[in-house]
Amino acid sequence: MDQLIHIITSGILIGIFISAPMGPVGMLVIQRTLNKGRFPALFTGIGAAVSDLTYALLTGFGMSFVTDLVTRNQLLLQILGSLVLIAFAFYLFRKNPAGSLKKPDRGPDNYWKDFLTGFLFTFANPLILFFIVGLFARFNFILPELRYFHYILGYAGIFGGALLWWWLITFFVNKVRAHFNVRSMWILNRCIALVLCIMALVGLYNGISGYLS
Repeated sequence: MDQLIHIITSGILIGIFISAPMGPVGMLVIQRTLNKGRFPALFTGIGAAVSDLTYALLTGFGMSFVTDLVTRNQLLLQILGSLVLIAFAFYLFRKNPAGSLKKPDRGPDNYWKDFLTGFLFTFANPLILFFIVGLFARFNFILPELRYFHYILGYAGIFGGALLWWWLITFFVNKVRAHFNVRSMWILNRCIALVLCIMALVGLYNGISGYLS
C-alpha cells in the first residue's frame, strides 16, 4: 500500500511540475482561454498533457536510448521547434480578436485542432526529457521493486497531475475573461505573440550558434 501511495503521489506531482513552467504552451492556453473560452484552452492543455505523458513513457522505458537520441539531435530539434514557434507568433500577432469574442459554435474538428496544437507545441521541445529524468530521480519514480501495475498507476498519475494543472489554469483565467474587451484582446494577442517570438528567437540563436561552433 505504501508503494502504491508513493507511486501515485509522485506521478501527480511530476505531472504538475512538468506542466507548471510557463512556456509557449502555457501562454497559448491563457490566450485561448481569454479569446475562445475555457474548453478550447482545456483541449489545448489535454494535448500538452498527452505529449508530456509520451515523453515520460519514453523516458521510463528507454531512458538511455532516448536521451542519447535527443542529445545527438538537440540543436536541430531546437532550430525546427523555434521556427514553428516564430510562424505561430506571426499568425497570432496579425490575428483579429474581434471574431473570437463572438463565441462561434465549436464542433469536434475544432477541439481536435486545439488538442493537436497543444500536443505539437509541447512535443516540439524534446529537451523536456532532461527535466523528466531529473523529476524521476528526485521522486524515486523508477525503482527495481516496483511492479508493472505500480507504473500503470504512476503514469496515470502523471497524466492526471498535468490535467489538474491545466484545469486550474483555465478555471482561474476564465474567471477574469469577462473583464476583457476587443482592444484588451488585441493587446494581449500581440503581447503574447511578442513573448513567444522572443522565446523562439533565443532558441533559434542558441541552436544555430551551437550548430556552427
